[in-house]
Amino acid sequence: MDISLFDFELPRDRIALRPVSPRDQARLLRVDGGGGLDDRHVSDLPDMLRPGDLLVSNDTRVIPARLFGHRGEAKIEITLHKRLDAARWVAFARPAKKCRPGDLLEFDGLSAQVEQRDGAEVTVRFLADDVETALQQHGVMPLPPYIAAQRPADARDLEDYQTIFSEKKGAVAAPTAGLHFTDRLLAGLKARGVAQTTLTLHVGAGTFLPVKVDNTEDHRMHAEWGEITPEVARQLNEVRDRGGRIVAVGTTSLRLLESAADEQSRIQPFRGDTDIFITPGYKFRAVDVLMTNFHLPKSTLFMLVSAFCGLDRMQAAYAHAIANDYRFYSYAMPACCFPLL
Repeated sequence: MDISLFDFELPRDRIALRPVSPRDQARLLRVDGGGGLDDRHVSDLPDMLRPGDLLVSNDTRVIPARLFGHRGEAKIEITLHKRLDAARWVAFARPAKKCRPGDLLEFDGLSAQVEQRDGAEVTVRFLADDVETALQQHGVMPLPPYIAAQRPADARDLEDYQTIFSEKKGAVAAPTAGLHFTDRLLAGLKARGVAQTTLTLHVGAGTFLPVKVDNTEDHRMHAEWGEITPEVARQLNEVRDRGGRIVAVGTTSLRLLESAADEQSRIQPFRGDTDIFITPGYKFRAVDVLMTNFHLPKSTLFMLVSAFCGLDRMQAAYAHAIANDYRFYSYAMPACCFPLL
C-alpha cells in the first residue's frame, strides 16, 4: 500500500511530553464498530467492557538503554534495541561509521566491543560481569525521538515511562497504552468481572523508526522477543470458548497475540522473535478489542490500527482527536478503545 494513505497533519504541540496525573484520568475516545465516536476517560473503561472479557497487558520493563561515550576521541551514542544474550546487544549507533568491528567503546566506566556493523546498526559485546547492573548505572532512559527532540530525559521519566504491569526487564521502549492504568482502575475492572493476564514483548527501538519506503511491502520490521506461556495461552482460549472477548492493551500485546494465533484462531504458547507487520487487509485471529494511544502519521502503528478498525474510520477518529485537543503518542494520555466487527 502507498505510505501516503497513512499521512495526516499533526500539530507539533499535540505530542505529549508528560503524562496526565492521575493516569486513569486521561481522556479516551471510544470508536465503536459502527464508526461512532464517544469522548470518555480511561477511568470509564470498566463500563465499556463486559463481564467475561479478558484484559491482556504487556509486562515488559524498560531498561536504561541509551548510552553516551566515545571511541578514542570520537563521541559515540548507542541505543540498544535487541538483546542477543547476557552480554551482547544489537544497537543503533550514531555515528555508526565510527563503530568498526573490533573497536572498543567506552561509556564512563562501561566498555563494549563492536562485533559487527550493518548500516546504522551495530552488534556490541559488553565487557562486564553484570551487564544489567552496569546499564542501570551508566544508561539513560531511551525516550522516543519525538520527545527527546523537545526535552532531555530526567529523573521523572524513570517512573513515568514504566507501566503498572512492568516486571520483566528487557524493553527499550514502553508499551505505552499500559501507562494509563492505576490500581484503582484495575480494581474497577475486577469488580466488573473483567479478568486480567499478561504476556511479554520486549519492545525494541525499531518500533519508533520512521518508514522510509513508499510502499508498505518494502518496509522491514525489526524483530522483538516475546513470550506467551502455556498457562496464559490456555486462559486466552478458554475465555474465547466461553464467549468472552480478548482485549489487547496496546499494539505490542496485539502483535504478539496475533503472532501466536493459528489458522483456527487458537492461541498457541509462544517464545521467540516476531517481526509481524500488520497493515489493512490483515485478517485478525486473536484480538477482539484494542486499547491504544494515538499514533504518529505514516507510522507502522497507525497502519496497524487502520487495519484493525478500518482506514476511513481511523482517519475520522484522528481528525476528531486533533480537533478536540487530544494528545498523541507515548505520553499521550488519550487512548482509543474499539471493537472489531
